[in-house]
Amino acid sequence: MTRSPDPDLDLTMARIIKAPRSTVWRAWIDRKRLEQWWVPAPARCKVIDMDLKPGGSFVTQISEGGGDFVPHINACFLAVDELSRIVFTDTLVAGWRPAENAFMTAIITLSDHPAGTQYAAHVMHRSKADRDMHEEMGFHDGWGTVAAQLARLVEQQTLDHDFS
Repeated sequence: MTRSPDPDLDLTMARIIKAPRSTVWRAWIDRKRLEQWWVPAPARCKVIDMDLKPGGSFVTQISEGGGDFVPHINACFLAVDELSRIVFTDTLVAGWRPAENAFMTAIITLSDHPAGTQYAAHVMHRSKADRDMHEEMGFHDGWGTVAAQLARLVEQQTLDHDFS
């Protein structure tokens, strides 16, 4: 169940992606596809572990400016509802173990839209200070950029009829 966003604690973004929901879903659950869009270009992403089940790990690294890969996210999936919802948090790591540095929980939802897929991210924080810090770090630009990169990837696949 997704609650309405709390403006003091949550950040949200949404966009229409002109591709079938199944194609957008595949871009989320296939680690090679995820690496193509998960961090804002020109930075690069490496998926270290992605066990798509409740309690499963979600670990990525980022390389900026051609440098070494460094930790990006170390999280735990809370829910994976095929074709419709992915929930993860960095409050926990794999196996439901408490994390050292909790920051956010994200709910990604996909739903059908006449033009393709409605893609939405609802990111919840434990405090207004964390929410404000995430916004100041560039939440809207960063999450908007990766959603645009996701859209470009899957919209091109749709145009190419590459549904493999």
